[in-house]
Amino acid sequence: MRSESRPRGGGKIDLEKKVTLKKGGKKALEEEIVEKVAEAPARVLDGTIEISKKVEISIVEHEPIKAVKDYWKTLGPGLTTGASDDDPSGIATYSQTGAGWGFRFLWLAAFTYPLMSNIQEMCARIGLVTGRGLAGNIRKFFPRWILILCTLLLFIANTFNIGANLGAISEAIRLFYPQLGYFKLIFAVVAIILLCQIFLPYRKYANYLKWLALILISYIFSTLLIDGLDWQKILFAAITPSFSFTKDQIVIVTAILGTTISPYLFFWQTSQEVEDGVEDGITKMEPRQREIDKKEIKKMRIDVWSGMFLSNLVMFFIIAACAATLHAHGITNIETAADAALALRPLAGEYSFLLFAIGIIGTGALGIPILAGASSYALAESFGWRYGLHYKLRQAYAFYGVIIISIVVGALINLIGINPIKALIYAAVLNGFVAPVVLVLILILASSAKLMGEKKNGWLATAIGWITAGLMAFAGLATIWSLMT
Repeated sequence: MRSESRPRGGGKIDLEKKVTLKKGGKKALEEEIVEKVAEAPARVLDGTIEISKKVEISIVEHEPIKAVKDYWKTLGPGLTTGASDDDPSGIATYSQTGAGWGFRFLWLAAFTYPLMSNIQEMCARIGLVTGRGLAGNIRKFFPRWILILCTLLLFIANTFNIGANLGAISEAIRLFYPQLGYFKLIFAVVAIILLCQIFLPYRKYANYLKWLALILISYIFSTLLIDGLDWQKILFAAITPSFSFTKDQIVIVTAILGTTISPYLFFWQTSQEVEDGVEDGITKMEPRQREIDKKEIKKMRIDVWSGMFLSNLVMFFIIAACAATLHAHGITNIETAADAALALRPLAGEYSFLLFAIGIIGTGALGIPILAGASSYALAESFGWRYGLHYKLRQAYAFYGVIIISIVVGALINLIGINPIKALIYAAVLNGFVAPVVLVLILILASSAKLMGEKKNGWLATAIGWITAGLMAFAGLATIWSLMT
Protein backbone atom coordinates (compact mmCIF):
# COMPACT_ATOMS: atom_id res chain seq x y z
CA MET A 1 0.00 0.00 0.00
CA ARG A 2 1.23 3.36 -1.06
CA SER A 3 1.88 5.64 1.89
CA GLU A 4 0.92 9.37 1.87
CA SER A 5 3.73 11.82 1.84
CA ARG A 6 3.72 14.03 4.86
CA PRO A 7 5.79 17.01 5.73
CA ARG A 8 8.70 16.54 7.96
CA GLY A 9 7.80 16.57 11.54
CA GLY A 10 4.52 14.73 10.86
CA GLY A 11 2.30 17.86 11.04
CA LYS A 12 -0.39 18.98 8.54
CA ILE A 13 0.12 21.83 6.12
CA ASP A 14 -1.33 25.16 7.42
CA LEU A 15 -2.63 26.70 4.15
CA GLU A 16 -3.64 30.01 5.74
CA LYS A 17 -0.19 30.37 7.27
CA LYS A 18 1.43 29.49 3.95
CA VAL A 19 -0.57 32.10 2.02
CA THR A 20 0.12 34.71 4.67
CA LEU A 21 3.78 34.04 4.47
CA LYS A 22 3.84 34.33 0.72
CA LYS A 23 1.89 37.59 0.77
CA GLY A 24 4.30 39.00 3.26
CA GLY A 25 7.16 38.56 0.86
CA LYS A 26 8.37 40.00 -2.41
CA LYS A 27 5.47 38.48 -4.40
CA ALA A 28 2.88 40.26 -2.25
CA LEU A 29 4.57 43.60 -2.89
CA GLU A 30 4.51 43.02 -6.64
CA GLU A 31 0.82 42.12 -6.57
CA GLU A 32 0.05 45.23 -4.56
CA ILE A 33 1.91 47.44 -7.06
CA VAL A 34 0.11 45.85 -10.05
CA GLU A 35 -3.24 46.26 -8.30
CA LYS A 36 -2.57 49.94 -7.58
CA VAL A 37 -1.54 50.58 -11.20
CA ALA A 38 -4.71 48.84 -12.43
CA GLU A 39 -6.85 50.82 -10.02
CA ALA A 40 -5.34 54.20 -10.91
CA PRO A 41 -7.52 55.12 -13.96
CA ALA A 42 -10.72 54.09 -12.19
CA ARG A 43 -9.77 56.00 -9.06
CA VAL A 44 -8.98 59.12 -11.14
CA LEU A 45 -12.35 58.78 -12.93
CA ASP A 46 -14.20 58.33 -9.64
CA GLY A 47 -12.43 61.34 -8.15
CA THR A 48 -13.24 63.44 -11.23
CA ILE A 49 -16.91 62.50 -10.99
CA GLU A 50 -17.02 63.43 -7.31
CA ILE A 51 -15.33 66.77 -7.97
CA SER A 52 -17.73 67.43 -10.88
CA LYS A 53 -20.71 66.71 -8.64
CA LYS A 54 -19.42 69.12 -6.02
CA VAL A 55 -18.74 71.79 -8.66
CA GLU A 56 -22.21 71.24 -10.17
CA ILE A 57 -23.89 71.52 -6.77
CA SER A 58 -21.85 74.62 -5.98
CA ILE A 59 -22.78 76.26 -9.33
CA VAL A 60 -26.46 75.34 -9.08
CA GLU A 61 -26.65 76.53 -5.49
CA HIS A 62 -24.89 79.78 -6.36
CA GLU A 63 -27.50 82.50 -5.90
CA PRO A 64 -27.60 83.98 -9.46
CA ILE A 65 -27.69 80.52 -11.10
CA LYS A 66 -30.29 79.26 -8.64
CA ALA A 67 -32.42 82.36 -9.26
CA VAL A 68 -32.33 81.80 -13.04
CA LYS A 69 -33.21 78.12 -12.60
CA ASP A 70 -36.13 78.93 -10.29
CA TYR A 71 -37.34 81.63 -12.70
CA TRP A 72 -37.26 79.19 -15.63
CA LYS A 73 -39.34 76.69 -13.60
CA THR A 74 -41.89 79.44 -12.93
CA LEU A 75 -42.40 80.04 -16.66
CA GLY A 76 -44.99 77.98 -18.51
CA PRO A 77 -48.31 78.79 -20.20
CA GLY A 78 -47.66 82.55 -20.08
CA LEU A 79 -44.33 82.20 -21.89
CA THR A 80 -45.68 79.96 -24.66
CA THR A 81 -48.81 82.06 -25.11
CA GLY A 82 -46.80 85.28 -25.40
CA ALA A 83 -44.30 83.69 -27.79
CA SER A 84 -47.06 82.31 -30.02
CA ASP A 85 -48.31 85.87 -30.49
CA ASP A 86 -45.20 86.53 -32.61
CA ASP A 87 -46.12 83.98 -35.27
CA PRO A 88 -45.22 84.61 -38.95
CA SER A 89 -48.39 86.67 -39.50
CA GLY A 90 -47.41 88.87 -36.55
CA ILE A 91 -43.86 89.16 -37.88
CA ALA A 92 -45.23 90.29 -41.25
CA THR A 93 -47.34 92.95 -39.50
CA TYR A 94 -44.40 94.28 -37.48
CA SER A 95 -42.12 94.19 -40.53
CA GLN A 96 -44.62 96.19 -42.58
CA THR A 97 -44.95 98.69 -39.71
CA GLY A 98 -41.20 99.30 -39.65
CA ALA A 99 -40.80 99.33 -43.43
CA GLY A 100 -43.77 101.57 -44.08
CA TRP A 101 -43.51 104.00 -41.17
CA GLY A 102 -39.95 103.78 -39.89
CA PHE A 103 -39.59 104.23 -36.13
CA ARG A 104 -42.88 106.12 -35.83
CA PHE A 105 -44.88 103.32 -34.18
CA LEU A 106 -42.20 101.85 -31.94
CA TRP A 107 -44.10 103.25 -28.96
CA LEU A 108 -46.84 100.68 -29.54
CA ALA A 109 -44.60 97.94 -28.09
CA ALA A 110 -44.62 99.62 -24.67
CA PHE A 111 -48.23 100.83 -25.01
CA THR A 112 -49.75 97.40 -25.72
CA TYR A 113 -47.66 95.56 -23.10
CA PRO A 114 -49.78 96.32 -20.00
CA LEU A 115 -53.01 95.94 -21.99
CA MET A 116 -52.31 92.41 -23.25
CA SER A 117 -50.61 91.33 -19.99
CA ASN A 118 -53.59 92.45 -17.93
CA ILE A 119 -56.07 90.53 -20.10
CA GLN A 120 -53.92 87.39 -20.20
CA GLU A 121 -53.55 87.51 -16.42
CA MET A 122 -57.35 87.60 -16.06
CA CYS A 123 -57.63 84.56 -18.35
CA ALA A 124 -54.96 82.69 -16.39
CA ARG A 125 -56.65 83.52 -13.08
CA ILE A 126 -60.02 82.29 -14.37
CA GLY A 127 -58.43 78.98 -15.40
CA LEU A 128 -56.52 78.59 -12.13
CA VAL A 129 -59.49 79.25 -9.87
CA THR A 130 -62.35 77.56 -11.75
CA GLY A 131 -60.62 74.57 -13.33
CA ARG A 132 -62.55 75.32 -16.52
CA GLY A 133 -61.41 76.86 -19.77
CA LEU A 134 -62.73 80.20 -20.97
CA ALA A 135 -65.38 78.62 -23.18
CA GLY A 136 -66.55 76.41 -20.32
CA ASN A 137 -67.07 79.42 -18.07
CA ILE A 138 -68.82 81.42 -20.79
CA ARG A 139 -71.12 78.45 -21.43
CA LYS A 140 -72.03 78.25 -17.74
CA PHE A 141 -72.84 81.93 -17.19
CA PHE A 142 -73.93 83.40 -20.55
CA PRO A 143 -76.39 82.56 -23.34
CA ARG A 144 -75.08 79.61 -25.32
CA TRP A 145 -75.65 81.25 -28.72
CA ILE A 146 -73.07 83.94 -27.88
CA LEU A 147 -70.48 81.25 -27.15
CA ILE A 148 -71.29 79.19 -30.26
CA LEU A 149 -71.08 82.27 -32.51
CA CYS A 150 -67.78 83.41 -30.97
CA THR A 151 -66.17 79.98 -31.14
CA LEU A 152 -67.20 79.36 -34.75
CA LEU A 153 -65.80 82.75 -35.80
CA LEU A 154 -62.67 81.98 -33.76
CA PHE A 155 -62.28 78.62 -35.53
CA ILE A 156 -62.56 80.24 -38.97
CA ALA A 157 -60.14 83.08 -38.10
CA ASN A 158 -57.61 80.69 -36.58
CA THR A 159 -57.81 78.39 -39.60
CA PHE A 160 -57.02 81.29 -41.96
CA ASN A 161 -54.11 82.21 -39.68
CA ILE A 162 -52.85 78.61 -39.72
CA GLY A 163 -52.95 78.62 -43.51
CA ALA A 164 -50.92 81.84 -43.68
CA ASN A 165 -48.40 80.52 -41.14
CA LEU A 166 -47.94 77.22 -42.98
CA GLY A 167 -47.23 79.13 -46.18
CA ALA A 168 -44.75 81.34 -44.31
CA ILE A 169 -42.86 78.33 -42.88
CA SER A 170 -42.64 76.75 -46.33
CA GLU A 171 -41.35 79.99 -47.87
CA ALA A 172 -38.80 80.41 -45.06
CA ILE A 173 -37.44 76.87 -45.53
CA ARG A 174 -37.21 77.49 -49.28
CA LEU A 175 -34.98 80.50 -48.59
CA PHE A 176 -32.35 77.92 -47.61
CA TYR A 177 -33.41 75.06 -49.93
CA PRO A 178 -35.19 76.58 -52.96
CA GLN A 179 -35.26 73.19 -54.72
CA LEU A 180 -37.81 71.83 -52.22
CA GLY A 181 -41.46 71.90 -53.28
CA TYR A 182 -43.69 74.54 -51.63
CA PHE A 183 -46.69 72.27 -51.08
CA LYS A 184 -44.63 69.22 -50.13
CA LEU A 185 -43.03 71.25 -47.36
CA ILE A 186 -46.43 72.42 -46.12
CA PHE A 187 -47.72 68.87 -45.75
CA ALA A 188 -44.45 67.70 -44.17
CA VAL A 189 -44.80 70.47 -41.56
CA VAL A 190 -48.47 69.53 -41.02
CA ALA A 191 -47.51 65.89 -40.40
CA ILE A 192 -44.77 66.79 -37.89
CA ILE A 193 -46.95 69.24 -35.95
CA LEU A 194 -49.90 66.84 -35.74
CA LEU A 195 -47.76 63.89 -34.65
CA CYS A 196 -46.19 65.97 -31.86
CA GLN A 197 -49.43 67.57 -30.67
CA ILE A 198 -51.45 64.35 -30.66
CA PHE A 199 -48.99 61.70 -29.53
CA LEU A 200 -46.48 63.40 -27.22
CA PRO A 201 -47.41 63.26 -23.48
CA TYR A 202 -48.72 66.63 -22.33
CA ARG A 203 -45.85 67.45 -19.96
CA LYS A 204 -43.27 66.67 -22.61
CA TYR A 205 -45.19 68.63 -25.24
CA ALA A 206 -45.57 71.64 -22.93
CA ASN A 207 -41.80 71.61 -22.32
CA TYR A 208 -41.20 71.41 -26.07
CA LEU A 209 -43.33 74.53 -26.60
CA LYS A 210 -41.57 76.26 -23.71
CA TRP A 211 -38.11 75.71 -25.19
CA LEU A 212 -39.35 76.55 -28.68
CA ALA A 213 -40.44 79.95 -27.37
CA LEU A 214 -36.75 80.84 -27.00
CA ILE A 215 -36.47 80.98 -30.80
CA LEU A 216 -37.80 84.52 -30.46
CA ILE A 217 -34.38 85.59 -29.22
CA SER A 218 -33.15 85.17 -32.81
CA TYR A 219 -35.02 88.36 -33.76
CA ILE A 220 -33.26 90.32 -31.04
CA PHE A 221 -29.84 89.13 -32.22
CA SER A 222 -30.86 89.68 -35.84
CA THR A 223 -31.42 93.36 -35.04
CA LEU A 224 -28.34 93.79 -32.84
CA LEU A 225 -26.13 92.51 -35.69
CA ILE A 226 -27.16 95.44 -37.91
CA ASP A 227 -24.39 98.04 -38.20
CA GLY A 228 -24.99 101.71 -37.47
CA LEU A 229 -28.25 101.56 -35.50
CA ASP A 230 -29.15 104.98 -34.13
CA TRP A 231 -30.13 103.95 -30.59
CA GLN A 232 -30.82 107.50 -29.48
CA LYS A 233 -33.40 107.85 -32.24
CA ILE A 234 -34.82 104.40 -31.53
CA LEU A 235 -35.26 104.97 -27.80
CA PHE A 236 -36.80 108.41 -28.38
CA ALA A 237 -39.38 106.89 -30.75
CA ALA A 238 -40.08 104.12 -28.21
CA ILE A 239 -41.29 106.58 -25.56
CA THR A 240 -42.82 109.29 -27.79
CA PRO A 241 -46.33 108.47 -29.12
CA SER A 242 -46.97 109.70 -32.65
CA PHE A 243 -50.29 109.19 -34.42
CA SER A 244 -52.59 110.93 -36.91
CA PHE A 245 -56.18 109.92 -37.63
CA THR A 246 -55.55 109.05 -41.26
CA LYS A 247 -56.87 105.88 -42.84
CA ASP A 248 -53.42 104.28 -43.29
CA GLN A 249 -52.34 104.98 -39.72
CA ILE A 250 -55.63 103.73 -38.27
CA VAL A 251 -55.23 100.51 -40.26
CA ILE A 252 -51.64 99.87 -39.10
CA VAL A 253 -52.46 100.56 -35.44
CA THR A 254 -55.53 98.34 -35.75
CA ALA A 255 -53.37 95.58 -37.25
CA ILE A 256 -50.91 95.74 -34.35
CA LEU A 257 -53.69 95.75 -31.73
CA GLY A 258 -55.34 92.79 -33.45
CA THR A 259 -52.03 90.93 -33.63
CA THR A 260 -51.03 91.47 -30.00
CA ILE A 261 -54.47 91.09 -28.35
CA SER A 262 -55.96 88.10 -30.21
CA PRO A 263 -58.91 85.95 -29.06
CA TYR A 264 -57.04 82.67 -29.53
CA LEU A 265 -54.55 83.78 -26.86
CA PHE A 266 -57.42 84.17 -24.35
CA PHE A 267 -58.73 80.64 -24.87
CA TRP A 268 -55.29 78.99 -24.97
CA GLN A 269 -53.99 80.71 -21.81
CA THR A 270 -57.03 79.73 -19.74
CA SER A 271 -57.03 76.12 -20.92
CA GLN A 272 -53.30 75.67 -20.34
CA GLU A 273 -53.67 76.74 -16.72
CA VAL A 274 -56.36 74.06 -16.38
CA GLU A 275 -54.11 71.45 -18.08
CA ASP A 276 -51.24 72.24 -15.72
CA GLY A 277 -53.58 71.81 -12.74
CA VAL A 278 -54.78 68.44 -14.04
CA GLU A 279 -51.16 67.32 -14.42
CA ASP A 280 -50.64 68.27 -10.76
CA GLY A 281 -53.69 66.23 -9.75
CA ILE A 282 -56.11 69.15 -9.13
CA THR A 283 -59.22 68.36 -11.15
CA LYS A 284 -62.09 69.99 -9.23
CA MET A 285 -63.04 73.59 -8.50
CA GLU A 286 -63.21 73.35 -4.70
CA PRO A 287 -59.63 72.10 -4.22
CA ARG A 288 -58.42 74.71 -6.68
CA GLN A 289 -60.01 77.56 -4.74
CA ARG A 290 -58.41 76.24 -1.53
CA GLU A 291 -54.97 75.56 -2.98
CA ILE A 292 -54.56 78.54 -5.31
CA ASP A 293 -53.04 80.89 -2.76
CA LYS A 294 -51.16 84.18 -3.14
CA LYS A 295 -47.96 82.31 -3.93
CA GLU A 296 -49.56 80.52 -6.89
CA ILE A 297 -51.09 83.76 -8.15
CA LYS A 298 -47.69 85.45 -7.90
CA LYS A 299 -46.03 82.66 -9.91
CA MET A 300 -48.75 82.87 -12.54
CA ARG A 301 -48.35 86.66 -12.74
CA ILE A 302 -44.57 86.36 -13.23
CA ASP A 303 -45.14 83.78 -15.97
CA VAL A 304 -47.77 85.83 -17.83
CA TRP A 305 -46.05 89.21 -17.64
CA SER A 306 -42.71 87.63 -18.64
CA GLY A 307 -44.25 85.95 -21.67
CA MET A 308 -45.95 89.15 -22.81
CA PHE A 309 -42.74 91.12 -22.22
CA LEU A 310 -40.80 88.77 -24.51
CA SER A 311 -43.56 89.05 -27.12
CA ASN A 312 -43.51 92.86 -27.11
CA LEU A 313 -39.72 93.05 -26.91
CA VAL A 314 -39.53 91.03 -30.12
CA MET A 315 -42.14 93.32 -31.71
CA PHE A 316 -39.96 96.28 -30.77
CA PHE A 317 -36.81 94.78 -32.31
CA ILE A 318 -38.52 93.67 -35.55
CA ILE A 319 -40.01 97.15 -36.11
CA ALA A 320 -36.62 98.73 -35.31
CA ALA A 321 -34.74 96.39 -37.67
CA CYS A 322 -37.06 96.99 -40.62
CA ALA A 323 -37.18 100.75 -39.97
CA ALA A 324 -33.38 101.06 -39.82
CA THR A 325 -32.81 99.04 -42.99
CA LEU A 326 -35.85 98.69 -45.29
CA HIS A 327 -37.52 102.04 -44.63
CA ALA A 328 -34.17 103.86 -44.69
CA HIS A 329 -33.51 102.43 -48.19
CA GLY A 330 -36.96 103.16 -49.60
CA ILE A 331 -38.41 99.64 -49.26
CA THR A 332 -41.82 100.42 -47.79
CA ASN A 333 -43.99 97.44 -48.73
CA ILE A 334 -43.62 94.00 -47.10
CA GLU A 335 -46.27 91.35 -47.68
CA THR A 336 -44.87 88.33 -45.86
CA ALA A 337 -42.33 87.53 -43.18
CA ALA A 338 -40.17 85.79 -45.81
CA ASP A 339 -40.20 89.01 -47.88
CA ALA A 340 -38.84 90.84 -44.85
CA ALA A 341 -36.04 88.29 -44.41
CA LEU A 342 -35.05 88.52 -48.07
CA ALA A 343 -35.12 92.31 -48.03
CA LEU A 344 -32.93 92.37 -44.90
CA ARG A 345 -30.26 90.15 -46.49
CA PRO A 346 -28.40 92.75 -48.59
CA LEU A 347 -28.98 95.56 -46.08
CA ALA A 348 -28.44 93.95 -42.67
CA GLY A 349 -26.08 91.13 -43.61
CA GLU A 350 -26.10 87.36 -43.93
CA TYR A 351 -26.31 86.62 -40.20
CA SER A 352 -29.31 88.92 -39.66
CA PHE A 353 -31.06 87.28 -42.61
CA LEU A 354 -30.25 83.82 -41.26
CA LEU A 355 -31.56 84.52 -37.76
CA PHE A 356 -34.68 86.27 -39.07
CA ALA A 357 -35.53 83.32 -41.35
CA ILE A 358 -34.91 80.74 -38.60
CA GLY A 359 -37.22 82.77 -36.36
CA ILE A 360 -40.02 82.50 -38.93
CA ILE A 361 -39.75 78.71 -38.99
CA GLY A 362 -39.58 78.39 -35.21
CA THR A 363 -42.42 80.78 -34.40
CA GLY A 364 -44.60 79.17 -37.04
CA ALA A 365 -43.99 75.75 -35.50
CA LEU A 366 -45.01 77.25 -32.14
CA GLY A 367 -47.98 79.31 -33.33
CA ILE A 368 -49.79 76.73 -35.48
CA PRO A 369 -50.48 74.12 -32.74
CA ILE A 370 -51.56 76.89 -30.36
CA LEU A 371 -53.98 78.35 -32.92
CA ALA A 372 -55.42 74.88 -33.58
CA GLY A 373 -55.46 74.01 -29.88
CA ALA A 374 -57.29 77.23 -28.97
CA SER A 375 -60.02 76.44 -31.53
CA SER A 376 -60.34 72.90 -30.24
CA TYR A 377 -60.56 73.90 -26.57
CA ALA A 378 -63.25 76.48 -27.40
CA LEU A 379 -65.38 74.13 -29.53
CA ALA A 380 -64.99 71.14 -27.19
CA GLU A 381 -66.12 73.14 -24.16
CA SER A 382 -68.92 74.77 -26.14
CA PHE A 383 -70.42 71.41 -27.10
CA GLY A 384 -69.53 69.54 -23.90
CA TRP A 385 -66.96 67.15 -25.42
CA ARG A 386 -64.14 65.56 -23.48
CA TYR A 387 -61.09 67.74 -24.09
CA GLY A 388 -57.47 68.25 -23.13
CA LEU A 389 -53.98 67.43 -24.38
CA HIS A 390 -53.52 65.21 -21.31
CA TYR A 391 -55.96 62.73 -22.90
CA LYS A 392 -54.81 60.14 -25.41
CA LEU A 393 -56.20 60.18 -28.96
CA ARG A 394 -58.78 57.44 -28.32
CA GLN A 395 -60.06 59.21 -25.21
CA ALA A 396 -60.91 62.51 -26.95
CA TYR A 397 -61.63 61.91 -30.63
CA ALA A 398 -63.68 65.10 -31.14
CA PHE A 399 -61.09 67.32 -29.43
CA TYR A 400 -58.21 66.00 -31.53
CA GLY A 401 -60.45 65.89 -34.60
CA VAL A 402 -60.89 69.68 -34.47
CA ILE A 403 -57.11 70.11 -34.26
CA ILE A 404 -56.62 67.88 -37.30
CA ILE A 405 -59.39 69.59 -39.29
CA SER A 406 -58.17 73.13 -38.59
CA ILE A 407 -54.56 72.36 -39.54
CA VAL A 408 -55.45 70.33 -42.64
CA VAL A 409 -57.94 72.96 -43.85
CA GLY A 410 -55.27 75.60 -43.21
CA ALA A 411 -52.95 73.64 -45.49
CA LEU A 412 -55.66 73.34 -48.17
CA ILE A 413 -56.11 77.14 -48.15
CA ASN A 414 -52.64 77.31 -49.69
CA LEU A 415 -53.56 74.68 -52.29
CA ILE A 416 -56.66 76.49 -53.54
CA GLY A 417 -54.66 79.67 -54.07
CA ILE A 418 -55.99 82.07 -51.43
CA ASN A 419 -53.39 84.81 -51.01
CA PRO A 420 -51.83 84.61 -47.51
CA ILE A 421 -52.26 88.36 -47.05
CA LYS A 422 -55.96 88.09 -47.89
CA ALA A 423 -56.24 85.21 -45.44
CA LEU A 424 -54.78 87.41 -42.71
CA ILE A 425 -57.17 90.23 -43.60
CA TYR A 426 -60.13 87.85 -43.32
CA ALA A 427 -58.79 86.65 -39.97
CA ALA A 428 -58.37 90.25 -38.78
CA VAL A 429 -61.96 91.09 -39.69
CA LEU A 430 -63.32 88.04 -37.86
CA ASN A 431 -61.14 88.80 -34.82
CA GLY A 432 -62.47 92.35 -34.96
CA PHE A 433 -65.95 90.93 -34.33
CA VAL A 434 -64.88 88.36 -31.73
CA ALA A 435 -62.26 90.14 -29.58
CA PRO A 436 -64.39 92.95 -28.07
CA VAL A 437 -67.24 90.57 -27.20
CA VAL A 438 -64.92 88.00 -25.57
CA LEU A 439 -63.07 90.77 -23.70
CA VAL A 440 -66.32 91.97 -22.13
CA LEU A 441 -67.17 88.40 -21.09
CA ILE A 442 -63.68 87.95 -19.59
CA LEU A 443 -64.05 91.17 -17.61
CA ILE A 444 -67.43 90.11 -16.20
CA LEU A 445 -66.11 86.66 -15.23
CA ALA A 446 -62.85 87.89 -13.71
CA SER A 447 -64.64 90.59 -11.70
CA SER A 448 -67.28 88.24 -10.26
CA ALA A 449 -66.90 87.67 -6.51
CA LYS A 450 -69.30 84.72 -6.77
CA LEU A 451 -67.07 82.95 -9.29
CA MET A 452 -63.59 84.14 -8.32
CA GLY A 453 -63.93 84.84 -4.59
CA GLU A 454 -60.90 86.72 -3.28
CA LYS A 455 -59.12 86.18 -6.60
CA LYS A 456 -61.43 88.56 -8.49
CA ASN A 457 -60.18 91.64 -10.35
CA GLY A 458 -59.04 94.72 -8.49
CA TRP A 459 -60.21 98.16 -9.63
CA LEU A 460 -57.04 98.87 -11.62
CA ALA A 461 -57.18 95.58 -13.57
CA THR A 462 -60.86 96.24 -14.33
CA ALA A 463 -60.18 99.80 -15.52
CA ILE A 464 -57.34 98.68 -17.82
CA GLY A 465 -59.54 95.84 -19.08
CA TRP A 466 -62.38 98.16 -20.08
CA ILE A 467 -59.93 100.51 -21.82
CA THR A 468 -58.57 97.52 -23.74
CA ALA A 469 -62.07 96.36 -24.71
CA GLY A 470 -62.92 99.87 -25.94
CA LEU A 471 -59.73 100.05 -28.04
CA MET A 472 -60.38 96.62 -29.55
CA ALA A 473 -63.96 97.59 -30.42
CA PHE A 474 -62.60 100.70 -32.12
CA ALA A 475 -59.97 98.59 -33.90
CA GLY A 476 -62.60 96.17 -35.17
CA LEU A 477 -64.80 98.96 -36.53
CA ALA A 478 -61.75 100.66 -38.08
CA THR A 479 -60.76 97.44 -39.86
CA ILE A 480 -64.24 97.06 -41.35
CA TRP A 481 -64.31 100.74 -42.34
CA SER A 482 -60.91 100.45 -44.05
CA LEU A 483 -62.12 97.54 -46.15
CA MET A 484 -65.35 99.29 -47.17
CA THR A 485 -63.77 102.58 -48.27
